[in-house]
Amino acid sequence: MKSLPDIGWATAGVPRKTACHSTEPHPAGRRAISRCRPDCPAGHGNHVPAAIVALPGLAVVGAATGLAFLGAWMIPWINPATLAVILGAALSNLGLHTDKLRPGTHVAGHRLLRLAVVLLGFQLSTSTLRAVGPAGAGLVFGTVTVTFTGLLLLGRLFGLPPARSLLLASGYSICGASAVAAVRSPAEADEDDVSVAVALVTLCGSLAIFVLPALRHPLHLNTLQFGSWVGASVHDVGQTVATAQAVPGALAVAMVIKLSRVALLLPLVSALGYRARRRTDAAATGPRPPVLPLFLIGFVAAVTLNSMNVVPAGTLAALIHAQQILLVAALVGLGTGMHRRVLSRAGGPALFVGLAGWFLVGATALAAVHLTGIGGA
Repeated sequence: MKSLPDIGWATAGVPRKTACHSTEPHPAGRRAISRCRPDCPAGHGNHVPAAIVALPGLAVVGAATGLAFLGAWMIPWINPATLAVILGAALSNLGLHTDKLRPGTHVAGHRLLRLAVVLLGFQLSTSTLRAVGPAGAGLVFGTVTVTFTGLLLLGRLFGLPPARSLLLASGYSICGASAVAAVRSPAEADEDDVSVAVALVTLCGSLAIFVLPALRHPLHLNTLQFGSWVGASVHDVGQTVATAQAVPGALAVAMVIKLSRVALLLPLVSALGYRARRRTDAAATGPRPPVLPLFLIGFVAAVTLNSMNVVPAGTLAALIHAQQILLVAALVGLGTGMHRRVLSRAGGPALFVGLAGWFLVGATALAAVHLTGIGGA
């Protein structure tokens, strides 16, 4: 199921004469799109405000979010993002994700994730980018370029849908589920594409928390090299923190490198948005997609405010915590789309491409660390 129409919360309702579901040709000709409205209650036909309809699902998402953080607190080696995806998938596969819950889980998986991307901007500033230096910039650009291009080629080689390959390439090379959310619209991806991409980037990012620290000594990496490797190769910001914390002193450099990768989200989405507009113009069908989605403009605004040092330290800390909570809540919502039928349709090729992409980003980042001389004697 593809992304839903952007409707207002306060007054949106479903008139009796308006259908909640429709099918239309995919703009890229890949397959039909089944669209649904998030404010449609089960057995639609009543004029019910969207915010009210979404409440049951949002309540369940809130409870699952709390459980994810509680589980991560009780078992420190488990990441709350991973637990969130597992809980969302459990709701779906155990038959607990009813029609009454779908509007709320959809809001969590789409709107809350976009809000989390906006707030991610408060973790990035121009001073952070200046701290990277030429060697760090080479590490970031080299790793992102090779990973993004390599995953696109792997996806084509193994017959993945172009949109799915693009989501995987963006998620692995930039910032996990946040990049998947940002790229979804210009990639013209549907619900299955998003579910598979989020599942794979979450799986591999979670594996990195255990695998990378275990490889530090066999690979003879000092603290600076290890932190740089983590920042350049781990997908999500939270997973980067969890991985780098395993080695005292590695977190600071890991976050500088990681947030430099996040900064590349803006030019990537702008380029994809421009491409989507040109394709729409050439086909002369449908509305022209924006070059830069509204929530990415919010991301830029957040980076700008943070760079100007106008946000009080206490407020900034609260915004960072809010971003972490919203991201986990969004992953619960996205996890509900990971039904076994979807994953079985994705099949072995998608899993292979995901694991190969994880190896590619790790190997490329490690090679770049040595080639750029970061942390060398």
